[in-house]
Amino acid sequence: MKHYFLLLALYFLSSSYLFAQTNEKDSLKTENLSEITVIYQADKATPVTFQNISLKEIKQKSVGQEPSFLLSQTPSVTHYSDAGNSQGYSYFRLRGIDQTRINITLDGVPLNEPEDQGAYFSNYPDIFNSVSKIQIQRGVGTSKNGVASYGGSVQLFSPNLYDTVARFGIGYGSFDSFRGFAEYGSGIKNKKAIYVRASKVYSDGYKYNSSNNSQSIFLSTGLFLDKSTWKINLLAGNQKNELAWLAVSDSVIQKDRKTNSNINERDDFVQILAQLQHNYQATTSSSIQSSIYYTFLNGGYDFNLNGFLGLPSTDELYRYDFRSNLIGFFSNYTFSKNNLNFITGVHANTYQRKHTGSEQTLGELYVNTGFKNEASIFSKIEYQINKFNLFADIQYRYSSFDYKGNVNFDKLTWNFINPKAGISYVSNSNTIFYYSIGSTGREPTRNDMFGGNDDLLSDSLGNAFLLITKAESVLNHELGIRKKTKKLNFTFNLFYMDFKNEIVLNGNFAPNGLALTNNVEKSIRTGIETSVSYKLNQHLILVNNSSFNYSQIKEQNESFSPILTPPIIINQEIIYSYKNFLIAILGKYQDASYIDFANSAKVDSYFLVNTRIQYAMTDKLKFRFFVNNITNLKYFNNGYVDFDGSKKYFVQAPINFYAALEYNF
Repeated sequence: MKHYFLLLALYFLSSSYLFAQTNEKDSLKTENLSEITVIYQADKATPVTFQNISLKEIKQKSVGQEPSFLLSQTPSVTHYSDAGNSQGYSYFRLRGIDQTRINITLDGVPLNEPEDQGAYFSNYPDIFNSVSKIQIQRGVGTSKNGVASYGGSVQLFSPNLYDTVARFGIGYGSFDSFRGFAEYGSGIKNKKAIYVRASKVYSDGYKYNSSNNSQSIFLSTGLFLDKSTWKINLLAGNQKNELAWLAVSDSVIQKDRKTNSNINERDDFVQILAQLQHNYQATTSSSIQSSIYYTFLNGGYDFNLNGFLGLPSTDELYRYDFRSNLIGFFSNYTFSKNNLNFITGVHANTYQRKHTGSEQTLGELYVNTGFKNEASIFSKIEYQINKFNLFADIQYRYSSFDYKGNVNFDKLTWNFINPKAGISYVSNSNTIFYYSIGSTGREPTRNDMFGGNDDLLSDSLGNAFLLITKAESVLNHELGIRKKTKKLNFTFNLFYMDFKNEIVLNGNFAPNGLALTNNVEKSIRTGIETSVSYKLNQHLILVNNSSFNYSQIKEQNESFSPILTPPIIINQEIIYSYKNFLIAILGKYQDASYIDFANSAKVDSYFLVNTRIQYAMTDKLKFRFFVNNITNLKYFNNGYVDFDGSKKYFVQAPINFYAALEYNF
């Protein structure tokens, strides 16, 4: 707790000093005070690698599918689905790095669970239906709240309350997939605004017994005063799944591709996020943005040990239940004048999660609680000198983990200094060249430390048996170019990531089925990423998002490739529009990638073709039709080598369709 008070003292001293330096003649009166903005995002001159996904693109492509399917159309992103189709649990990796090492936020609120550092979009079904913008930063990027931006970050932005909207939609597709939603936004009236959206999502899943039944609500309301803005976000979701998180052996897949290795396993989770935001425009040059937030999670999942081991099913069924609370705050001071933009901020949260393990005949087996606290302070400055933009960003982050159970535990703490710096040059042709270097560190997850056990084990002396406690770090170089004209939007970058003590999957699994990890001595990830959108004429647009990745791990004088990191990914889209009609064809090539440390087994390369059609029948009524995997390709894009040496894969769906109808009032 002393770290929190120190950070608060430093923050308020620095912001008070800067506030005192502000020109006293600056008017305190502002007109049409804009929505609260999240200051962690990069703009066009910031020397980091990023990509924005606009509201228009989100609305065209989102029909309630898991966000990983949309993110996978950007450079260096791979994804897969447990059930094989686009609803239910799905996951993505960025530059071969999994979701527990990618920072994900909504209006600055961390969405990653502090203990396992994973972000579960499935707990907030249809969340992209209420997102006004997405920014993906690849690499360490700028300082963020929450877990380290180790492989990158995904920032979500809540609805713009200035917009007026009233619409509902329904959709139906393969595997009995369904979505219904209603959305209303009042716009600002008498300095107040409200937005609300409710959704229902259901699917049987492609695999046997892999259904998803979920619903969510998003409420946002604001009060817009002369010098300040107040905003409340409330997001709540519930999901119930028949589980399919075990891969299937290749011999079984050949007999029946819809086989589900999970047996009679289900989950049920409720998650609620509440945030209060405040923006105070102190002067025309300075403002303070502050938030408090609270996240609640309650639910659990079944685990059939016999199914996991490949044995005949019995009445034995384990249950893992969780109940967590996360409360935090952050506050940022912004000063912007002439060629200077300075931001400093503080963030802190406290978290606890209760773990209960049981078996349906034996009853409760154990109860334990994990405690995770973190605090950080950062300062970021950008200064423009003629055509050059100089950038510096430094963050101090403190994290601790404690445990209460049947084993004595000494609290673990980690301290990180995360510096970043860069320079960009804006040419006369509106072309931006940039270079940045940054470093960040990340503590292990609870699963890393406990070796996959939900209840901590002890050694022969009764001490806590911990596998990984050492933090990992990365030094990241980014060199790139951005160019935007009326017809062309082009980005190209080179990256080099040098890791120390990287925590990577080792191909083994814990007794509860969770994947295990190891620290490795040295590893690198380097490559090329490009994103191009070119308007050939008023009807035809070409879009390409591609990446080339070279990654190596060095351990005990041996070199090998990390798992699930394909060297080449190409997304090529052709979009044709005429009056009220639009058709787009997307071709995705994903190279082969290893699924084991020995580099002896792979998921094969594949080329997937999807298409979407949109037709506005009237100004208010819109129809969209999607056909995925139109060549009916039999493929899988994830897998592992099991403890018995068998190769197991996650089969993805054959040709499938989805139709959606939307009406705007």
